[in-house]
Amino acid sequence: MQGSKKDILNRLASIEGHLKGIRKMVEDDQYCVSVLKQSYAVERALQKFESALLEGHLHGCVVDGFRDGRDQEMVAELAELFELSRK
Repeated sequence: MQGSKKDILNRLASIEGHLKGIRKMVEDDQYCVSVLKQSYAVERALQKFESALLEGHLHGCVVDGFRDGRDQEMVAELAELFELSRK
C-alpha cells in the first residue's frame, strides 16, 4: 500500500475539505441544490477512495495471503467485502 498511501491520504484530505465546506454551506443557509451538489461530489470522492484502497488491497494483501496459503481466509474476507458493498 505504500505506493498508493500518498494518493489515498490526499483523497481523504480532499474529502475532509469538501465536508468542511458543506458544513459551512449549511451553517450559512446556502441553497439546498448547491449543498446537494457538493454532497454528491463527496460521495463520488468516497467511491474513488474506496476503489483505490480496494485495488491496493487486492494487489498487495490478497496476493500475499494466497501466497502464504491463507486461501480460505482471503476468499471469506473478499466475500464479506462484497456483501458489505451491496448493502
